[in-house]
Amino acid sequence: MTPSAPTLAFVESPVQLLNVLEWAHAQRTGLLGAVPCQPARGAGAQPAAPAAAVGLRIVVLPPTDPMSRGQLRRMAGLARDEGHEVQWQEARGGRYAPVRALAALARDVRAARRVVIGDPFSRYVQLLLTLVRAEELVVVDDGTATMEFVAQTARGERLVRWHRAGGGGLPGRLRELAYAPVSATARRRFTPPPGGRRSVEVFSSMPVTAPHAAMTVRLNDFAWTRARFGPPRLTKGTDLVGTSLVETGVVDPDRYLEAVRALALEHGATRYFAHRRESPEKLRALREATGLEIVRPDLPLELIARRGPVGRTIVSFPSTVVHTLPYALSGTGVTVAVCDVDPRWLTEDASVRARGFLAGVTDTARDVHRLPAQAAPAAG
Repeated sequence: MTPSAPTLAFVESPVQLLNVLEWAHAQRTGLLGAVPCQPARGAGAQPAAPAAAVGLRIVVLPPTDPMSRGQLRRMAGLARDEGHEVQWQEARGGRYAPVRALAALARDVRAARRVVIGDPFSRYVQLLLTLVRAEELVVVDDGTATMEFVAQTARGERLVRWHRAGGGGLPGRLRELAYAPVSATARRRFTPPPGGRRSVEVFSSMPVTAPHAAMTVRLNDFAWTRARFGPPRLTKGTDLVGTSLVETGVVDPDRYLEAVRALALEHGATRYFAHRRESPEKLRALREATGLEIVRPDLPLELIARRGPVGRTIVSFPSTVVHTLPYALSGTGVTVAVCDVDPRWLTEDASVRARGFLAGVTDTARDVHRLPAQAAPAAG
């Protein structure tokens, strides 16, 4: 334990941990440059002056699903190889687990001079933020949700994930009411008044725009990943990238299966890289319907693709990887293509934000090839 570690990071997913490593690498090598509104590809912003080594302690708050936990353990090993201290802290899976975790972390949270978080929407992270005294708060990417986080804080809105449709009846509304003070404190942490001593930084590969005045956006161009792995050996085929849009209740499972089958036929794909949250039943149905080889990566896709072998073309639905893979695979000759989600694929329970948000993920993707909508027709 290092209670006085100047920088304390909280991560709940493999991608968050990867982006903490990218931030620490940029901090050490002096590659952090401010991005006025939207990260630019290519040359990017001007580098900052070299920074002192980061005294980084990473606290992993693992979810309960086995795939995420396995990837997190692999990423934790890479973090230790980089010289960072990693603490595995169970905060789920039992009635008293959150309370025990909060008690174990409270002293260190109060002592930290800088706090790095991967998911500003996480209720547990928001609860920890009520204890934070640090003047520096850093948010690293948790995927495309970063786009919504920056937009919501700029508008002064309540932090709500884009795919959440609300509901839950009276019990859900009562839980929201009880949690409201914690959520309000988190919003204040993320929106300090301009010119004050506290600062908020977003370290992102996402095309975020118009942050609030006290927020600095800095570019994550996956420099650590490119320095640590690859370049990959390229195969002649096409790889498909899976998504958890079915699992989050946004896309109908039958329509999704039909879309994947159409894409596989159109592009001659042979492999399907599954998202860590895709269910075994869904993946079994995909394999039987398409004949694709289902690959369950043991690390985030950015690292898997950079290590190779990987197809010369990677096809994805609107998701984080259409923004991150062009950075991670820069200079390798790999083409990243994105297929729009047809509005007819959305479920009745999909939030009203879902259609516009998914379209925005596609519209703002750079250095990718956009596939025509008819490449993946809806079922029925």
